[in-house]
Amino acid sequence: MVLAPIRTMASRPYLEWIGTNKGDGMTTSALTHGTAGDALSPAPLMQLATGFYSFETFATAVELGLFTRLAGGRRVTVEELAAEFGFAHRPADLLLVACASLGLLEKDGDAYRNAPLAEEYLVAGRPAYFGGFVRFCEHREYLGWHKLIDALRGDRPVTWDPETQDSLFSDVDPVMLELFWEAMHSLSMSTAACLADAYDFAGHTRLLDVGGGSGAFPIVLCRRHPHLRATVYDLPHVCEQARQKIDAAGLGGKVTTQAGDFRDQRGLPEAHDVILLSNILHDWDERTGRDLLTACHRALVPGGVVLISELLLNSERTGPPAAALMGMNMLVETVGGKNYSGDELTSWLTDAGFHGVQIIEIDAAGANGVVVARKQ
Repeated sequence: MVLAPIRTMASRPYLEWIGTNKGDGMTTSALTHGTAGDALSPAPLMQLATGFYSFETFATAVELGLFTRLAGGRRVTVEELAAEFGFAHRPADLLLVACASLGLLEKDGDAYRNAPLAEEYLVAGRPAYFGGFVRFCEHREYLGWHKLIDALRGDRPVTWDPETQDSLFSDVDPVMLELFWEAMHSLSMSTAACLADAYDFAGHTRLLDVGGGSGAFPIVLCRRHPHLRATVYDLPHVCEQARQKIDAAGLGGKVTTQAGDFRDQRGLPEAHDVILLSNILHDWDERTGRDLLTACHRALVPGGVVLISELLLNSERTGPPAAALMGMNMLVETVGGKNYSGDELTSWLTDAGFHGVQIIEIDAAGANGVVVARKQ
């Protein structure tokens, strides 16, 4: 089944998607592909070339805790910010102006305050805090992407050594332990909320979240559906972090953890009627993905459902940008991972014995579609 086009910022052509933010959510026409008769312009290329200006401004503001300082409607002038951070007037002014231009701050008289987006997602300690993912990109991913040409030439990850490390997700990398799982929790909380809106879990009672990380999806889903019980299935050191998040959410009686590796030939935990794979398949090659779906089919009860939440490529393999560029990130970070299309996953599911494959479109930070299939 083909994923229908989703007309969101996450799926528009990249040279349109990166359009200049004018402060009102619109983009300048110079950055669209244009219509017949329009003159070509290098402006879109300028946007591509200087995209890191936006990211580094954003990441630095998060690192400084700027949005956390402005929580609750606090306003700050250039002079006040300069005094708080020990900056001269010029850098303080430029930082505030740049963050406002990105839609992260709003101007109120001679002062600045958090825009709604920053107030909701960039204040540390809030349930939906997204800063963990931003910090992971800054301290881990950004450095890896400087070696993209090496990844292209060698067809191997450049952020870790497969010769000395079992997988990207092992417990030997301190940066991964410190930042990755917190980053995934940031990303997964908002994506889980979109999944809860898009798919009805009322008919399910036992959820298995394979590679469930910090437990963000079960936390959100079990809060939304009090009848639901869930198990996070992940590596032992990851389960330790999941238990902390689950206990902090007050869901220790509804969400449990089980340590294991889905690549283990002994199979997945059984007796669940819904299995979730959220951003799991893109980490692995096709053979591993197919084997995992076969294991899901074997573990599910009759009538059970598998849900695959991913950034899906379109059937033409021309986008959308979020999925295509995440595929490039898999080149940097994994041995065989890539992003797949809805057509590809449909074929895998059918071959594994599933029926009734359908794709639900969502517009989330971590996914644009959920592939749903049932075991008869």
